[in-house]
Amino acid sequence: MNKKTLGMVMLLGCLILGTGQAFAGGLWLYEQAASDMGMAFAGRAASGLDASTAFGNPAAMTVLDRSQLVGGFLGINVTSKFHVDSATNSGGNGGDAGYFIPSGTLAYVHKVNDDLRLGIYAGSYFGLGLDYNDGWSGRYYVQDAKFLTACINPSIGYRLNDYLSLGGGVSVVGGKMDTKVAINALRPGRNDGSLKYEDMDIGYGYNLGVLLELSKQTRLGLTYRSAVDLNFNDKPDVNKDGWIINLLPDVLKNLSIDTTIPQDVMFSIWHQLTPELALCANLGWQDWSRFGKPDISVTGRQTRSLTADLKYRDTYHIALGTQYRFAPKWLASAGVAYDTSPIDKARNRSPSLPLDRQIRYATGLQYEINNDITIGGALELIDAGTARINQEGRPLLRGELKGKYDTNYITVFNMHIIWKF
Repeated sequence: MNKKTLGMVMLLGCLILGTGQAFAGGLWLYEQAASDMGMAFAGRAASGLDASTAFGNPAAMTVLDRSQLVGGFLGINVTSKFHVDSATNSGGNGGDAGYFIPSGTLAYVHKVNDDLRLGIYAGSYFGLGLDYNDGWSGRYYVQDAKFLTACINPSIGYRLNDYLSLGGGVSVVGGKMDTKVAINALRPGRNDGSLKYEDMDIGYGYNLGVLLELSKQTRLGLTYRSAVDLNFNDKPDVNKDGWIINLLPDVLKNLSIDTTIPQDVMFSIWHQLTPELALCANLGWQDWSRFGKPDISVTGRQTRSLTADLKYRDTYHIALGTQYRFAPKWLASAGVAYDTSPIDKARNRSPSLPLDRQIRYATGLQYEINNDITIGGALELIDAGTARINQEGRPLLRGELKGKYDTNYITVFNMHIIWKF
């Protein structure tokens, strides 16, 4: 095997086994700068609390008695610290791979008549990022990985009768992938190479919703959100200080990765137990098994394609929440949610996606300034588990990486305003 062929094989291994996993890593974010974040988004498909239901369940827009606008700031702070039990390569634990991500939500629902509502939502709903120290022990798996999205979702809701409403919308999703991975120089005294990849794409999907009002106090909601396909294409930037660039003068022209944001289904219930107290719950499913099979294509002198199997599995979601009006103008909320892990075995988990099961703890508070304006805020802690890793990569490429995350939390807060017309 000549040097160019060896280099191509090695690079393909790094891309498929290392960078491919980084690109496939992500997190479904229920979090929005809206009322239901204070309940860990329990009851989302049935509550119809504010204009953000244009995204959560467009059928529930018919619950809103007036046109309204909701907007706010969302702050996401990731704290993720890996502890190495054993590793082929020296370099330490990688430090705190998390950082602060600002975001926001803007949604509007227009009351056309007693039965018809038009809505639009803008915000993010999928993705996170991690940034490890460049020289850490798992640098041949990932150094920096980001997958962020933004979505615009116009929708329509229509009340068929006193009990049943239907809704639907279309989603325009912009996605960005940005990753960096070190490439093992293989020779003593040589500097590591590095490979960087960055691209953006726009995908399209849709959402459907049903709302059943059993009574003035009890509502049931069911929503479906379609998968969204994103295709990223870029010529990877190989660090010219790394020796590998001398072996690959023109064999790597383009790297294409097709990934799928999962489809999901959610069922919710909302019950106004007393004029002051409401109870709500969710059951949900997300198609992570399809998300874990990205299509990867490398184009150079030859084009080679495959569908990587990262061995993800579908996930399930449950949430419970409550709202309590303890004073005429004050409304408190609390909730907890549980999502199963998309990765069930340590040998299938990559440091680009250090997710285990996820538990959300949330609380919120709202104050009605007057009949038209309400302000509020919410705080949520997401416990992403210990996410144990047991990777046994080939010593010449990535090496062994074993350990767990001693700290693996996401703290989210929002500040929002609801303006009714």
